[in-house]
Amino acid sequence: MQVVWENDNFKILQHESKLPWLKLFTKEPYKELSNIPKELKGEMFELIEKIELCLIEVYNPDKVNIASFGNMLPHMHWHIIARFKDDPYFPKTTWEEPIREFNLNLPAFNEFAKRLNEVL
Repeated sequence: MQVVWENDNFKILQHESKLPWLKLFTKEPYKELSNIPKELKGEMFELIEKIELCLIEVYNPDKVNIASFGNMLPHMHWHIIARFKDDPYFPKTTWEEPIREFNLNLPAFNEFAKRLNEVL
């Protein structure tokens, strides 16, 4: 996974996918949302919103999915995924088997990463 951006408290990684898919991690290994100090939660939700808005600006998706599970990795993190009606999984989750081939013509991820770094 490529680091897209980081500061003292968080890092944003590119998930290995053809879809625009990012993961926002706390640098400290908090297990649950309730374990994160209040001031960091505010910063975290601002980052999620900025990532979402940047995905919308660059990719114009039909929907942005935001999820936090952590069953396999008990370290607080968020998945932020641009979704399209013609993506291989839509309308199902990206964790399921694809129901069609990937046939989207999307802007290059490095263009998105550059814009996200400008915003952040």
